[in-house]
Amino acid sequence: MTATAVLTACALLLDMDGTLVNSDAVVERIWRRWADRHGLDGDEVMKVVHGRQGYASMALLLPGRPMAQNHAENARMLAEETADMEGVVAIPGAGEFLSGLRASSVPHALVTSADVALSTARMAAAGLALPDVRVTAESVGASKPDPEGFLKGAAELGVAPADCVVFEDSGAGIQAGRSAGMRVVGVGPRAGFHGPDVVVRDLTQVRVEVADGGVRLHVG
Repeated sequence: MTATAVLTACALLLDMDGTLVNSDAVVERIWRRWADRHGLDGDEVMKVVHGRQGYASMALLLPGRPMAQNHAENARMLAEETADMEGVVAIPGAGEFLSGLRASSVPHALVTSADVALSTARMAAAGLALPDVRVTAESVGASKPDPEGFLKGAAELGVAPADCVVFEDSGAGIQAGRSAGMRVVGVGPRAGFHGPDVVVRDLTQVRVEVADGGVRLHVG
């Protein structure tokens, strides 16, 4: 469904990369260098990495490699990404969207596959305020598409999963939201290929209205 829609919810769970922050430039730089080091096709690698923690992407791309090696290399990659903010900007409408949620006291959380250092750096580089509730790589034992992060975000907000709406851009993230029993607003060009409930170009196409003890999302 891509037409204007209205969704009701009690809380919003927000992915970061591709949803609030456009970090595609640095993700492409870092992961294409990684692909070259391992003799892999960069285009194929880029089809896998969005939305997942790095170690989980590596496990898919280099099957059979010891997971300890993936975790070690992921730590180095995270450090590289945290040091590279060139081209990191806010998704259109993200600043106004977050400000509106805070001003209206709408329950919301950041649920990202980035760690604390990377998520803090990227939100700052994009000029965006961090939500008070944050679920990062350190908070979970399993990467998206596992639903753990979204379920943890809902629990921290004290809201039932069915009363949450997820904002996501990637296939892994959309699958995680669906597996958590949540409705999903897909953001950006990648999202439409993965079956979210509604797709928007960016966050300028989302209006949040506080009503009846919850929120009404006008999407599209």
